[in-house]
Amino acid sequence: MSSSPSSTPWSTPCGTPPLAGGPGGADALRPLVATVLDALHDGAAARGGPLPPGGPEAVTAHVRDALADVLPDTGTGAEEALHALVTALAYGAADPAHPHCAAHLHTPPLALAVAADLAASALNPSLDSWDQAPAASALEQLVTRALATEIHPTGPAPDALVTTGGTESNHLALLLAREHHGPTLQTVCGANAHHSIRRAAWLLGLPEPVTVPAPDGTIDLTALAAVLTDLRGPLLVTATAGTTDTGSIDPLSEIADLCDTHGSAFHVDAAYGGPLLFSATRRHLLTGLDRAHTVTLDLHKLGWQPVAAGLLAVPDTTMLDALAHTAPYLNPDDDTRAGLPDLLGRSPRTSRRPDILKVAVTFRALGRTGLGHLVDRVCDTAQQLADLVDKNPHLDLYERPTLTTVLFRPTDATDEAVAATRRDLLTHGHAVLGRAHADGHLWFKATLLNPHTTPTDLDTLIALVEGSTTR
Repeated sequence: MSSSPSSTPWSTPCGTPPLAGGPGGADALRPLVATVLDALHDGAAARGGPLPPGGPEAVTAHVRDALADVLPDTGTGAEEALHALVTALAYGAADPAHPHCAAHLHTPPLALAVAADLAASALNPSLDSWDQAPAASALEQLVTRALATEIHPTGPAPDALVTTGGTESNHLALLLAREHHGPTLQTVCGANAHHSIRRAAWLLGLPEPVTVPAPDGTIDLTALAAVLTDLRGPLLVTATAGTTDTGSIDPLSEIADLCDTHGSAFHVDAAYGGPLLFSATRRHLLTGLDRAHTVTLDLHKLGWQPVAAGLLAVPDTTMLDALAHTAPYLNPDDDTRAGLPDLLGRSPRTSRRPDILKVAVTFRALGRTGLGHLVDRVCDTAQQLADLVDKNPHLDLYERPTLTTVLFRPTDATDEAVAATRRDLLTHGHAVLGRAHADGHLWFKATLLNPHTTPTDLDTLIALVEGSTTR
């Protein structure tokens, strides 16, 4: 029988805390996990809504009170420290599991994925050498190659790298293109592209990207053709499958045709929209994705994973050769020749968590049908919200949603009023809505990623917006 936290030596300030791994790891974790779960419940119950009321000063004061002395002379013990700080963090969280927390591409993670992440943390393999992560490195290879094959089904040897998210994946895509085409590589992106494309070009010492207009939220093909005709030298065209502001998807097949005509490399940032591949009814929206040389995917968006769960997929694993790197204490040549997997070329990072475990568990548990159901459910929820806005004489809808993003605003409201209403909802803890500029106006942005959101939740969200607008 395992001891309760209050009776174990390590729960007292002078005890030596046990480790999470090994034969005794489960017994050590079990009471602590119970404490964490209680604290998560208590913090969320005290908060009551999608985020704490009072704004930054109130939240900071609450955390300061809970934290007290950052490094006390005498510790308070495991149970007290866990309960106090986890409760404070849960109370002060913007809870993506609340149906009115709908501002960002910040998904509520599935419970099974969080449970798998606990196992990953407890085992703590580091994927920078095989002798630190034998099973984790094998799992990563199997899952990433299967995922890459979903994206590039006819590629000669599809492969994918695990990243921290869309930003790192986009950075790696530009890095690989630079190493293949040279430092004069010119990136061409739409005005709708994620900010990480321009930032990656700057970090890599590449020329400032050429921006193509996207007047309707997607790349203007005529303008793109003109740009590609005028430019000289190696080119990389980046398209987006699921823009941050509107969830729009660029015309991938047509862009791929232009890239073929002009001999340009082609990258697709599908961090948001990539999981449409799992939906039998919506995967056609990604037609042409398989023609990209590199594809960004981010499963802590429409994949319901805890951060981080990004990937960069390529149709041929040899395209990753530029990342090869040797450190004698991690991947000496004789070990590699003897058959030990070389992991350093799988990331620009050295120490890496086994983030693929939670993805593998989710895929095994839900299968393609279950994942597709979740994708379809949240997309359908976005259509329901669009219907409510369309029928409301006091609200304007920007456009029908492609994915799960809905832009709307009060009719005749000024941009200043929209911004003030959003902040009012935030500081009172009523709702978390994003903001986006389109058609010369500021819009509320609802990014609906919670598959448990109900029509009643949507009605309440609209009522909250209207109530705050009239104050």
